[in-house]
Amino acid sequence: MEAKEIVKEQKYLNEVSTFLNSKIKTMEQKIFKNQEQIQEFQKYVWENKGDMDVQELTSVRTSSEMEAKRLLDERKYFQKLMRIQSSPYFASIVFQEENNKPLNIYIGMTYLKKNETENYIYDWRAPISSLFYDYETGRASYESLDGTIKGDLKRKRQYKIVDQQLVHVFDNSLNINDDVLQEVLAENSNEKMKNIVNTIQQEQNAVIRNIKDKNLIVQGIAGSGKTSVALHRIAFLLYKIPNLTSEKVLIFSPNQIFSEYISNVLPELGEENTLQTTFHEYLNKIIKEYKEVETFMNFLKRYYQNNMENKRLAVYKQSEEIIRDMEEFVKDMEENTNFTHGFIENHIFEYEKDELNLMFHQKYNNFPFFERIKAMAEKLSETNYNGSKKKVKTYHKLLLDSLGIKKDYKQLLIKFFQSFYFKEKVTDKEIKELKNNKIISYENALLLVYLKGLLEGFMYDKYMEQIVIDEAQDYNFLQYKILSKIFKKAHFTILGDINQNINPYYKYKSLEKLEELWPSKYIELNKTYRSSAEIINYTNNILNLNHVSAIRKSSKTPVLIHNSFNLNDDINYLKSKYQNVAIITKDEQKAIELYGQIKNDYLVSCILSTTKEFNKNLLIIPSYLAKGLEFDSVIVYQDDSSYYDKEDKNLFYVSCTRAQHKLIVYEK
Repeated sequence: MEAKEIVKEQKYLNEVSTFLNSKIKTMEQKIFKNQEQIQEFQKYVWENKGDMDVQELTSVRTSSEMEAKRLLDERKYFQKLMRIQSSPYFASIVFQEENNKPLNIYIGMTYLKKNETENYIYDWRAPISSLFYDYETGRASYESLDGTIKGDLKRKRQYKIVDQQLVHVFDNSLNINDDVLQEVLAENSNEKMKNIVNTIQQEQNAVIRNIKDKNLIVQGIAGSGKTSVALHRIAFLLYKIPNLTSEKVLIFSPNQIFSEYISNVLPELGEENTLQTTFHEYLNKIIKEYKEVETFMNFLKRYYQNNMENKRLAVYKQSEEIIRDMEEFVKDMEENTNFTHGFIENHIFEYEKDELNLMFHQKYNNFPFFERIKAMAEKLSETNYNGSKKKVKTYHKLLLDSLGIKKDYKQLLIKFFQSFYFKEKVTDKEIKELKNNKIISYENALLLVYLKGLLEGFMYDKYMEQIVIDEAQDYNFLQYKILSKIFKKAHFTILGDINQNINPYYKYKSLEKLEELWPSKYIELNKTYRSSAEIINYTNNILNLNHVSAIRKSSKTPVLIHNSFNLNDDINYLKSKYQNVAIITKDEQKAIELYGQIKNDYLVSCILSTTKEFNKNLLIIPSYLAKGLEFDSVIVYQDDSSYYDKEDKNLFYVSCTRAQHKLIVYEK
């Protein structure tokens, strides 16, 4: 780049920085002053509210709330400006609309207005900013409120700015690739995931900015940036959709470790963290019949440590067949349950069984089974006692007694297991455990929740508007069916990789299967940014993949295969070259054992299913907890007592694809 261009860019950066510094200082003083004024106003209202009538008080409170919201919005913007103060923008484009002068657009994490009609910086989520991510130089277009804007993309330029000083600037006529992307990919991984706003690729941007399709299903190979894409999509939706706030977005994470790992991304993008949960937490909310629900990780542990007594039964309980069987069981129960006798309430109101059966099977047959009884009780109470809640309870008990039914979901699940509709044999031992244990197994918990939903309706959440599900391949179809019932009006972004499925009892041929539940757009991400070409070639061979495209430059460092090994030597070697080292074992039992062997020699963390925070410098982690994480270097540990067999190839693939720069594999 010519020297005069660099001088010109430094001059613009100086101008922007001066304006930005002044803006921050002015806003800081204004926010402090406004806060004082609001506090004084609130004090005045409190002291004089006795002299105000209801209308005045309502008006004052409304005004106060609006002012408080405006001040909160100002604070949020002030915080965004503080975040970009050191590095105001990362890219610029020159775009010429048809029959107009060229526009020089600078792109950053948030916007900065120069005046009413001009911007110093455009938010990366602004419509015009999409040109930077989607096009090479040449003909280009973007969607605005006025429709499609067409023109010529004359230039794409990228910057590295530190402490308001221009460190590096270069033109890039192609998509964001070599220089900035390769520099980012070459960096060591951090304790937490970082934003990728300056290296978003075209296929990733297509997912992030898609608002045309309400529900997205994304199949992305290991290292394709699925989780980053999901978080940047949330930031984009918060920017784009009016009245959507972080409190109305819910992320389903595989575990607490993963939730902690991604916790920095949205704040870096200037947005508040959304609500996060696990499916296990939702099961615990719904199931009150047991003290505890087994976690998915403990469910996997049972399998991988060979503690699953009846694997055929476990497969059936995870299948789509059992969904249909349970629905038929409930349908039979609804059609063939009848009032065998009527009742007289309070020696006054008498109801014959035929009248009750007519109400149950015809008048209220659009309600789930137990909701029908509830609706009938409410109707009888309304007719006779003006809707007395006490009488609703009375009628509810009388109706259940007349039906000869108890609302006992433990017993009803057992009844299903022992019915004609259940296709596998259940032992007396399993029935006894279901009755008496305080902990319900993961696979039985899913069935219990679905049975409760069919019989009394699903716990409907009308508040959430956007649901994001990561590691989607590990949820079976029944789980998605339950979620579709709970979040009826929400839109879903579902991301996963069928090659990384670690649920041994349920596997998808394609995530397109989920289109049966939601009208969706199915998208594939087939480029991987995490690992070196050598690591990708090795991991492709595990599952016979050939469609994976590696973006990271070759490190010319082969994957090391050790048939005999010395763990300490390998740890010392990797620690001398890389910032963090992960030893990935097949299961938790082996992780604990290894930790005991080396904890006196190294500062090492052992990651278990209960872990929430950890240090990435040196850690030992079971394979099924490592999903979604990445490390500079990885040792995939196997020995005679703990190794991956042919059935575990997906789990082995997960373990190996965690490595960015270096992979050492221990083989038998």
